[in-house]
Formats: sequence, structure tokens, C-alpha cells
Amino acid sequence: MEDLTRHWNCLSLSEQEGDDVCFKKDRCSKEYIIAAQFFTKHALNMEAVARTFKLLWKAENRSTVSKNGSHRALFMFDKKEDVDCILSSEPWSFDKYLVVLERYKRQTPLEDLKFDKASFWVQVHNIPIGYRNKFVFEDICEAIGQVDRTTSVYDSKGGSYIRGLGRLDSK
Repeated sequence: MEDLTRHWNCLSLSEQEGDDVCFKKDRCSKEYIIAAQFFTKHALNMEAVARTFKLLWKAENRSTVSKNGSHRALFMFDKKEDVDCILSSEPWSFDKYLVVLERYKRQTPLEDLKFDKASFWVQVHNIPIGYRNKFVFEDICEAIGQVDRTTSVYDSKGGSYIRGLGRLDSK
């Protein structure tokens, strides 16, 4: 035991070793990752989170879920298609609280993720028939936040309203 303690005390990094470490690209994991921010004040039960989303997402080859901070989690998948399907099916919630998802790129430090974009279903009632179109829907959503016009989904079938899915940006 004393021998191990003596060796341990000799281990240190100095200015001579430097603080720059280069990572080789072939060492990077091959999974596709979704980072999730849970907008709740309650503590997360990761077993319940994993069980719930496994049933909802029906991803064939999900590998792991890991807690990363008090209200963040990483979901790792073997297939890019699973990640694409999950992100295109937003918005998501857990225990009635919003969950904002981001495709995680391994080069980005987790602390740099902003979680400032979310998809929401929006319904606007009492719109005159001549104005029930995608452009008016997007203009109305601009009042809430910036709309990603490439991902908005629009529907005006039936009723006196327009509805759609817009990805809103808090900027």
C-alpha cells in the first residue's frame, strides 16, 4: 500500500508536459447522440426517463442513456435514422414538462449547448378563409419567436383555424 501511495504522489503534470491534448479522430465513438434538457425543477429518475422514451421512440438499436448534470441527459443510438426520426417528431415532454432535444456533435463541449430552440404546435383561431395559409401561419408564429421555415409543418383542413408545427428560437 505504501508503495502505491509513493507512486501516486509522484504523478503530476507540469508546464513541461503542456495542457494541449490532441484527440485522434479514429478514437471517437461512432454513436449518434441526442442531448436533452429537461425543463423541470424536479429531480430526474433516469430509469423512468429511459423506460419512457424507449417505449415512445421505438428505436431498434439504442445503446445507452446517461445523466449529464441535474437536468440533462445523453441518448446514444447506433443508427442516424433513429436520431433523425426522433428529432423530426418533436416536441417531446416528460412528466408534463418540456424536453428540448439537440443533435449532439462530439466536438462541442456539453457546456456550450444552449437548448434555446423548441418545436411547438400552434393553433390560431378565427382566421378568415383567405388568410388560412402557410405564410400567414409563419407570420403569426414570428410574434412568438423566430420560426425555422424549413421545418414548419402547416395544416388548415377543417375548422376556423390554422395550425402548425414551428421550431421556435428564443433569440
